[in-house]
Amino acid sequence: MSKSARELVFATNNPHKLLEVQHILGESFKLLSLQDINLTEEIPEDHDTLEKNALQKAWYIYNKSAVSCFADDTGLEVDALDGKPGVYSARYAGEGKNSKDNIKKLLKELQGVKNRKARFRTVIALIVDGNEHLFEGIVNGLIIDYERGEDGFGYDPIFQPDGFSLTFAQMPLDQKNDISHRARAVNHLADFLMKQ
Repeated sequence: MSKSARELVFATNNPHKLLEVQHILGESFKLLSLQDINLTEEIPEDHDTLEKNALQKAWYIYNKSAVSCFADDTGLEVDALDGKPGVYSARYAGEGKNSKDNIKKLLKELQGVKNRKARFRTVIALIVDGNEHLFEGIVNGLIIDYERGEDGFGYDPIFQPDGFSLTFAQMPLDQKNDISHRARAVNHLADFLMKQ
């Protein structure tokens, strides 16, 4: 890491997410986790859109630490369900945030439905010097009828991105990261930061 690297807080304590994003941002920035700035309390996210949740988290961190930071929120949006589960993707089957239960509920709701189009959408909210910026990453695909693959998390075993015969859960991580919604949003963030 270069001595002149700018510090940026990422609203996560997940080391894999941190490493993945640090790789994309390169050496001009030093990413800090919530743990690094001693922010241990639960960060609120109680809005009804991905944008508002990401902004709520980012402002919460910025107001506590006064350090430039970013937060993300992700949802699976299914056409036939009018964009649901969307912002409620993690807790679709209940507050327990159980992925298996969420998948079960979604597949039940799509039983007999021909239109299986869906998209994963990630929104990143960045706060720099008190100014907010939003970045979005989208990957389109289909919800398949049954789970395939052991890797990934959330809805990955039933989401097959357009142009691929594998689900996200069947893909090697580097392949998924190349095309994922989060990677696309982070790339937009990186482009913006490099121009600052």
